[in-house]
Amino acid sequence: QAGGQPGAGAEAREQGSPHLHPTYFCFFYPPEKGDFLALDLGGTNFRVLLVKVSDNGKQKVEMENQIYAIPEELMRGSGSELFDHIAECLANFLERLGIKNQKLPLGFTFSFPCQQTKLDESILVSWTKGFKSHGVEGRDVVSLLRKAIKKRGDFDIDIVAVINDTVGTMMTCGYDDHHCEIGLIVGTGTNACYMEEMRHLELVEGDEGRMCVNMEWGAFGDDGALDDLRTDFDREIDAGSLNPGKQLFEKMISGMYMGELVRLILVKMAKEDLAFKGHTTPDLLTTGHFQTSFVSAIENDKSEGLVSAEKVLRGLGLDPSGEDCVATQRVCQVVSTRAAHLCAATLVSVLRQIRDNKAAERLRTTIGLCLSSPRFARRLHKMVRRLVPDCDVRFLRSEDGSGKGAAMVTAVAYRLATQHAERQRVLDALRLSREQLLEVKRRMGEEINRGLAKESHDQATVKMLPTYVRSTPDGTEHGDFLALDLGGTNFRVLLVRVRGGKRRSVEMHNKIYAIPQEAMQGTGEELFDHIVHCIADFLEYMGMKGASLPLGFTFSFPCHQNKLDQGILLKWTKGFKATGCEGEDVVSLLKDAIHRREFDLDVVAVVNDTVGTMMTCGYEDPLCEVGLIVGTGTNACYMEEMQNVELVEGDEGRMCVNMEWGAFGDHGELDDFSTEFDRAVDDCATNPGKQRYEKMISGMYLGEIVRNILLEFTAKGLLFRGKLSERLKTRGIFETKFLSQIESDRLALRQVRSILQHLGLTSSTCDDSILVKEVCSVVARRAAQLCGAGLAAVVDKIRQNRNLSELKITVGVDGTLYKLHPHFSSIMHETVRDLAPQCEVTFLQSEDGSGKGAALITAVACRIRDAGQR
Repeated sequence: QAGGQPGAGAEAREQGSPHLHPTYFCFFYPPEKGDFLALDLGGTNFRVLLVKVSDNGKQKVEMENQIYAIPEELMRGSGSELFDHIAECLANFLERLGIKNQKLPLGFTFSFPCQQTKLDESILVSWTKGFKSHGVEGRDVVSLLRKAIKKRGDFDIDIVAVINDTVGTMMTCGYDDHHCEIGLIVGTGTNACYMEEMRHLELVEGDEGRMCVNMEWGAFGDDGALDDLRTDFDREIDAGSLNPGKQLFEKMISGMYMGELVRLILVKMAKEDLAFKGHTTPDLLTTGHFQTSFVSAIENDKSEGLVSAEKVLRGLGLDPSGEDCVATQRVCQVVSTRAAHLCAATLVSVLRQIRDNKAAERLRTTIGLCLSSPRFARRLHKMVRRLVPDCDVRFLRSEDGSGKGAAMVTAVAYRLATQHAERQRVLDALRLSREQLLEVKRRMGEEINRGLAKESHDQATVKMLPTYVRSTPDGTEHGDFLALDLGGTNFRVLLVRVRGGKRRSVEMHNKIYAIPQEAMQGTGEELFDHIVHCIADFLEYMGMKGASLPLGFTFSFPCHQNKLDQGILLKWTKGFKATGCEGEDVVSLLKDAIHRREFDLDVVAVVNDTVGTMMTCGYEDPLCEVGLIVGTGTNACYMEEMQNVELVEGDEGRMCVNMEWGAFGDHGELDDFSTEFDRAVDDCATNPGKQRYEKMISGMYLGEIVRNILLEFTAKGLLFRGKLSERLKTRGIFETKFLSQIESDRLALRQVRSILQHLGLTSSTCDDSILVKEVCSVVARRAAQLCGAGLAAVVDKIRQNRNLSELKITVGVDGTLYKLHPHFSSIMHETVRDLAPQCEVTFLQSEDGSGKGAALITAVACRIRDAGQR
């Protein structure tokens, strides 16, 4: 018995036979319609077919075909001449039918040993059947045919699929019976194919769904597995063959060898005086003189069989008796029966494999057959049913399997290829070329300059706000500092101990406090009194009650700064509504609350989280002069030359500018890179028309872009079989964390499916999972590239400011998207390298930028202030 799944795994392929070859044919029999061409090449003649498939309530297939000969000199000549001849015959066929000007899809049945890497690519391993055309082995036969057609230039076709004849047989029978999942050919040679679970095919990516595998089972036994069943006659046939030691199973059951087996047995019987009165003849002793067609004629149980036996034996120069004719008939029956039973036994292994895959008590299935002998078929059926009584097996004879089957595969593949092309057309709008990214970089550079200049600042989308942070840490900072981090419904109070010198370090202690709803939406006094109450509680908790410390305030709301310790709140966001704060300086509001509490704190700096990130990383790496956040939102800051910061007086030194780059594109700068999906997300946002760059990059919006693409694909029938779930229609349901999970290299497709099931897509397929993964990948890649293009503009600006041919600089980065997405950071790095080749950029991940950064800004400000007082 063939046993389990020989050759399915990589290790088994090395050790055993037969080798299972993936065919990349995974789909099955939905109704198709249209006109398709098929090319059937597997011997000295080949056929071209036009197959018309109609589906007006009842499936119907009509075929026209033409047989063409392949001259012997082409079979053994150059490969290019062979394929030129095939292209010429194809042109003749199209012209005869008057369809030469149509571009029809074509399926190519190529019945030689091949290694397939995809449905429309097949590498010839070795020629068989007398072919020896040079320059073809080791090459893709589809490419060779395409090249020959292109060289002619008088017609064009779309080669969609290449299959072998066994797959064609299964597919043809499957068109009539959808339970068909095995194809079997026993003719001159023999082979089988069946639908195997993807999880068992280690050579192919993906673990869900099924793929047809070409068993190439003629090689079963080449590793010695059949040695105890092989006879001296089998060994003699093998020794005299063109390929000794190969295709041993085929040599026991296929038509090419049946007649020769019978001849060898008759010769032995004659030599041992068991037949023909011990006489032999030159014809009986000549290889190939007892043809397989003789076996079929002689094994007939009726008297016609004996008549045929006498006629054949006399044709071989023998003078047979009645007993000789009966003995010869018996030999033919035994040889043929053994072949049918061996075939049945291996087929049973395949049936058991399918049954076990399905974990079914009883298997109901159909086998598509292409057999030359009806008697062989009857013996095969009988033995299969005897060996697997728990399987309900139907045998369906294939009519013209290889031609019609190729057209069926082509019909399905063509529909899938059309759908694939439509999906790629949609996704291509989100794929940015290098030229487009360079243009984004150029436009960002322009907006940076507009934001820095006094004259154009008001009209600029990138506001380039001065932060009054004049220096990054130099390592001499020391002391105890308080930091206050307010950016949501919770806030933190931190004590940061900075130690300078050789053993410099930063030690942090913090406590998180909630802000009650009534404080968020009451008066400003109530809010800041609550904050100061929490600061006092923290100092007491740290055993520092009454201490007067410098304080840095991370305040992550839109502010306008005129100096380091002043921030005018422009507008509350994130659910805050406290009255009397908008338009006021939040540092003054905090100081007033401190005085009401009657203790003393020195509020030195108010900063945003991006600047905090830069300062935190600047403490670790003195080359860090850029801060970047890519999380729920996105922003950047960097050290700009004072002479370029026209909103602030003075030309000496540098100042950190808060770019507020999320608004880039608000005046249409990104319209030609924006898609219908970006517009849909923007239209439904709370701030339509605002923060356009942020909406293409940051975590808050990427999941929503993906959801809109999935809706479009489903509406067009390209995904989820065109069926939407109610949950997928819900805004915000596709969280950005799903992108990170789905794109994780460690995540199997079945885990992607579990995410889809969470979204109500309970009947999603393996192919759906693959497509969803691709959509996530395209959206995240574009985000990372757009972010990289903006950053390339920033580092190149710094390089040009300093008149350097090469710049070495570090970017401090924070944000969940950057940190948690499996590919975002590497794609962004690669984009910056590509678009700013004169800048050597290092990326340093920030740990706790908003809290530690505020303290470090305060420490730097104190250092500069102390130096000025000395």
